[in-house]
Amino acid sequence: MRKLINAPADVVSDALRGLAAAHPSLKVDPDGGTVVRGDAPRAGKVALVSGGGSGHEPLHAGFVGYGMLDAACCGEVFTSPVPDQIIAATMAVNGGAGVVHLVKNYTGDVMNFQLAAELAEDEDIEVTSVLVNDDVAVEDSTFTAGRRGTGATLFAEKIAGARAEEGADLADVAAVAREVNERSRSFGVALSSCTVPAAGTPTFELGEDEMELGIGIHGEPGRERVRIGTAAEIVDAALSAIDADMPLSGSEVLVLVNGMGGTPLIEQYIAYAAAAEWLKGHGATVARRLVGPFVTSLEMAGCMISVCRLTPELTRLWDAPVETPGLRWGR
Repeated sequence: MRKLINAPADVVSDALRGLAAAHPSLKVDPDGGTVVRGDAPRAGKVALVSGGGSGHEPLHAGFVGYGMLDAACCGEVFTSPVPDQIIAATMAVNGGAGVVHLVKNYTGDVMNFQLAAELAEDEDIEVTSVLVNDDVAVEDSTFTAGRRGTGATLFAEKIAGARAEEGADLADVAAVAREVNERSRSFGVALSSCTVPAAGTPTFELGEDEMELGIGIHGEPGRERVRIGTAAEIVDAALSAIDADMPLSGSEVLVLVNGMGGTPLIEQYIAYAAAAEWLKGHGATVARRLVGPFVTSLEMAGCMISVCRLTPELTRLWDAPVETPGLRWGR
């Protein structure tokens, strides 16, 4: 195992110390595994809290800041944050207007966020949970009942974060997050495995000429293992799966071509070119786009494509200013 780490047991806390040093405007608890906006709590503002296992950076900690999350909870690598982390983050950002928990659909995340929401009720904090389950690859997987939560998490954090920044109430912020999830779909492809530091060996094995279609962001199995294809063929497989589940023709769309952590940016742009051509050929208009490693899986090679069918209001909220370590524009 060749990794730029000190010790496998210290990966998350060491990374959070680095985040704190690089972004001193954030309030980071490296040992507690929480990242909070420097100006939190904001009186009267609905707060957004998300989180999950580490290893997907910049999701979630890299999206804490103006226009996105108020706090993120960082579990161990590919391991859900515990309720104590989630309730600590929830209490730290509660400004009296309620808190939205944005939860990716993984069994541990769902259970622990639910327990934390119950603890928050004991503290007279109103919590509304929104489940993200955008992955069309498989209906049930290793870690989920139902579809996995993947790239649409970024869309929901950005758009709901913008709505909360405007002063919307708890029901409104939760509703727009749910709308984003309902209008978004994702599909991932792996060209290699990743290695969890604590394990020290690859999560799965691929032959030299193989790829996994529909991979999960923790290395969960996808739909099928096939001979590796060209970028255009990979993009066609991903977008065809999305289009079959959520027809894209006639829609204005937001497209994320997401590197999984080990894919060079040059290859991601090759994939985006293929995606733009595919969407145009299938009657969709790309109104907004994002290319880069935003929802990663350690050093896995491959890509995930996420598409959101926009409305004028969702587009406006996507365009609203944001300032976080992992995403920023307009300020």
